[in-house]
Amino acid sequence: MPRSLKGRLLVASPVLTDPNFDRTVVLVLEHNDEGAIGVVLNRPSDTMLVETLPGWHSVAAAPGVVFVGGPVAPTAAIGLGVAASAPDSDGEGDGWTRVLGPLGTVDLGRDPDELQPVVREVRVFAGYAGWAAGQLEGELQVGGWFVVDADVGDALASNPGSLWRAVLKRQRGTLSWLANYPDDISTN
Repeated sequence: MPRSLKGRLLVASPVLTDPNFDRTVVLVLEHNDEGAIGVVLNRPSDTMLVETLPGWHSVAAAPGVVFVGGPVAPTAAIGLGVAASAPDSDGEGDGWTRVLGPLGTVDLGRDPDELQPVVREVRVFAGYAGWAAGQLEGELQVGGWFVVDADVGDALASNPGSLWRAVLKRQRGTLSWLANYPDDISTN
């Protein structure tokens, strides 16, 4: 198996034809021999977080809506939160598990004030992106995704609609050129 992509971004290639992932940016939460799980970072919904999880509204990153994390289990909720202080070196806290630096998954069944480390911002995702063993590797081989380093700020971007272009633009070399790829190639 290739090295784990946990904590990295999958940026949809313009040739990816699955409408669930058109121009998406996915943060990989787990990747091992059994497959991979991630959440789409740039698909906000119209559902306000205060309507679904009112206890978490006070620490919601703007915009304070639930995001569509992917097509798998759309009624399941995954929370990502940024720790206010340096988490334990093992990456585990009480209701918080590290994904990348101070960014980790949070137990949404808990009271936000009880989490350790304390979470200063959270984003909630309905559903997730999932791949069976070898499936993501196959999609990578045919050029469906670009794998790039993540910034903690990507997970809580205040303007998620521009994230696909912003992530591509900060890359080096020819990959950055794709930030200007037209929405509809026939109008080019």
